[in-house]
Formats: sequence, C-alpha cells, structure tokens
Amino acid sequence: MANETLLRVRDLKKHFEIKRGFFWGEPAKVHAVDGVSFDLFRGETLGLVGESGCGKSTTGRLILRTIEPTAGEVTFEGVSIFQAGKAEMRALRQRMQIIFQDPYSSLNPRMTVEQIVGEGIVIHKLAKTKADRRERVADLLSKVGLSPEQMHRYPHEFSGGQRQRVGIARALAVNPRLIIADEPISALDVSIQAQVINLLEDLQEQFDLTYLFIAHDLRVVEHISDRVAVMYLGRIVELSDSVDLYAKPLHPYTEALLSAIPIPDPTTKRQRILLEGDPPSPINPPSGCHFHTRCHKRFDRCDKEVPVLREVAPRHWVACHLY
Repeated sequence: MANETLLRVRDLKKHFEIKRGFFWGEPAKVHAVDGVSFDLFRGETLGLVGESGCGKSTTGRLILRTIEPTAGEVTFEGVSIFQAGKAEMRALRQRMQIIFQDPYSSLNPRMTVEQIVGEGIVIHKLAKTKADRRERVADLLSKVGLSPEQMHRYPHEFSGGQRQRVGIARALAVNPRLIIADEPISALDVSIQAQVINLLEDLQEQFDLTYLFIAHDLRVVEHISDRVAVMYLGRIVELSDSVDLYAKPLHPYTEALLSAIPIPDPTTKRQRILLEGDPPSPINPPSGCHFHTRCHKRFDRCDKEVPVLREVAPRHWVACHLY
C-alpha cells in the first residue's frame, strides 16, 4: 500500500432536525455524525464498524453527497466534495460508487439487468453504441459470476446473492476508484456471504479499487479490512491497522465489542465485557466522552472533556483520556 491519500474526511457532522410536537417546541437535533475525521488510502479497505445507529451509513452518504452535511470537509483526489458544482459533482460520482445493503429494494423491479447495469454507462457516455454497451454489461456480469444470458431478466428472477452481484456490477460499470460498501452482505444468507466477500476482494485486485467497508460484523471486517475505524454515537473512537486492533484494542468500547465475538474453539475462554445500560440517544448525547455513561474505566475527566482522536502508537489512533 503506497499510503497515497485518496479520500480525506475532516470534522464531518450531520445533525438532523426533528419536531418535538405538532404545534410548539423547538426542533430537536439528532447528532447522527458528530465530528468524524479519517484518511482513506488508495488501494486499501477501511472497515467502518459500530452498533446500529452510530452513524456509519450516514457517513458514507455524506461522502457521496447524497445528503448535505451540517459541517466539515470531504476531499476526494484533492477536490472538495461539498464545494463542487453540479457538473463537477457528476464527474466525481463516476469515480465514487456505492453498493447498497438491501439487494431487494436497491434494484428497480421494472428494469432489466442490462438496463440497471448499463444505466451509468449511458449517463456518463462510456459507450458509443448500444452494442458496445451490451458488450460491456455482458463482460461485467461475467466478472461478478453471472451469465451474460441473464441480462434480459428482471430482479425478481434472481436470488438475494445474485441481486447483490448485479448491484456490484452496476457499481463497477463506470470504472470507479472508490466504492462505499454499505453493509453489502448483512441481508444475505451466511452461506452466500463468504462468496460475496471473496468476490469483492478479487475485484479490488483486478480493478485497483479502494473500499470503505461499512459493517457491524466484526469477523467479516477483520477478514477484508486493512485498517478498521470503530464508531460510537457519531464519533470515531479508535482507528488502527486491522491486525493491531484485533490483537490489542485500546478503547474500552472496542474491547467490549471484540469480547463479544464467538470463538469456534470451545476450550478457549474469553472474558466477556458487559456494557452498562443502553446506548444514549443521539438527540441528547452525553457531555464529554459519549461513551462515559457505559464505560467501566471512566473517571471524572470523561464526564466533561471530549477526548481527541490522536496517535498513541504507530498508525494506532484512539479517542480516550486513558492515553
């Protein structure tokens, strides 16, 4: 890995306003993403993990600018995403694609596979004729493990795993450099998940792709990721190389997550760390460290002061007052 920065995210925030009542009251704000910063290097896979509702998917959509941010900056190949005009943004989106979580709702049921995969080719004018487009679609279907003869079928004629392969082919159709995979296997059968993960790894090597892999399954993230970022209530609390993170987690939240991973060997014992209470509401997050209300290592400073994400070991960043 050359450590050439492809994507730079700095202090990214997204607060959604919600009404408290029908007739009165100040709107409340959901702090979905609350100051996220990281770099994504060309050719790597960065796993983004955390509990449901921590802001992982919102972060991915902010990077693609399918939703507008409250604050922060995202730079892709030196270009500021949020300052780009309409024409520049269209060109950027050709180089940034997404694989959605649900292979059932993410494909238009009224379009054939040829139309779905070929839509981006038409929009970005990547084929001169219909025959060229059809040839490109057939080649992409072959690369994701489907038969070119299936391009005339509709989504309902495919299984969940096959539909996700169509979604992957659609993402590849415009020759992207960055793919945001938003929990791409969570809706699939366990028997199919490994096939899709292996496919993504093969395609990454073949097309020189960079992945932001969003997931909540820590075992899958360990397998596919070069580095892992752990999110809690809208903030990144730990960021490290995958091997180091799983061998020696530093943040108490990461320790608790890893302690919950099942071990195949029944003779191996692992101390389980049970978190106190329920996750706080993102409408009214705790002061100081967001995790202090559930942390078994908290002390007075945690209640008042927000910990800064800083490098405490080579390539190992943590936001915790213990370090």
